[in-house]
Amino acid sequence: MINQLSESLAAAGSNSAVRVVVLTGAPPVFSAGHDLRELLPPTPGGETPNPSAAAIFSACSDLMLAIRNLPVPVVASVSGLATAAGCQLAATCDITIAAESAHFQTPGLRVGLFCSTPGVAIARAMLPKQALSMLLTADAISAAEALQYGLVTKVVPDGELQTQTLAIAKKVAANSRQVLALGKRAFYDQIQRDCQGAYTVANAAMVSNLQLGDAREGIGAFLGKRAPQWSHA
Repeated sequence: MINQLSESLAAAGSNSAVRVVVLTGAPPVFSAGHDLRELLPPTPGGETPNPSAAAIFSACSDLMLAIRNLPVPVVASVSGLATAAGCQLAATCDITIAAESAHFQTPGLRVGLFCSTPGVAIARAMLPKQALSMLLTADAISAAEALQYGLVTKVVPDGELQTQTLAIAKKVAANSRQVLALGKRAFYDQIQRDCQGAYTVANAAMVSNLQLGDAREGIGAFLGKRAPQWSHA
């Protein structure tokens, strides 16, 4: 599944017709994370690391970085349970819409496997104290709590999840692809820096943005009181 999703994201990123990606699950689970049987040592009771486990964690981390580096926004539509690497996936997406009945959990501690890699994503999405509480208690949190802590963008009634997710995706997709790509890249670049470094990145991004054909088209359309015609290059 990780490889299939990575391939699909790569294809979307290289397709100029794609301006937003929406990830959904199959209720009652958005994503349950890794198959623990694939992570066990090769021999029962053995202390030799499972070489496939390292490959799985590496591939999963690469997938999360691919989402972050994708030139178009990625929207998660979460219904049911997002647990472990599934919670990591939801936290990594640029916009995360959750159904009211959705829950989020990093339960690894209960089986003796701390959710260290999911912790990377949730610690960057939510309040640190709440992220660590999720990791240390292994308790699930509700969609309302996830919204309060910054893990999700919006919570909607269960029956409206698909329509509201698509409405947000269409709103994003109505904008210039090249400007979306520049803005997303600059946002994640600046947010990890101190204030002075962030402004350096943001200033350079604004100047670069002005050189884009779609910026000239957008400003011209605004001044001319007409709808812009994006190139989506």
